[in-house]
Amino acid sequence: MRAVKPLDFMVPVLQATRITIEAQWVIALRMSGMAGFWAMQPDETSKMMSEKVAAGIESAAAVMLSGMAGHSLPKMAMAAMQPIRRETRANARRLRKEAGAK
Repeated sequence: MRAVKPLDFMVPVLQATRITIEAQWVIALRMSGMAGFWAMQPDETSKMMSEKVAAGIESAAAVMLSGMAGHSLPKMAMAAMQPIRRETRANARRLRKEAGAK
């Protein structure tokens, strides 16, 4: 196995940046909806909590399986972030659509 170099973490860092930006969009859109700027789905608040738990469990399982398969740390980081990125991307798209449909 080759040694991990600092640049090997470039893609995971960019992925984490995408997740952070999309998460901030989701928070802003949800808070704006809760403030009454547009109608939100009735189950939006419960969805906020349940999806985090599900994505966290899926993320933990993915990183564990990746580590058990002998993948490098950058690959393990990407495996851990994949379920979270999928949720943040889907939420950002859905909430932007709902906010625009006002």
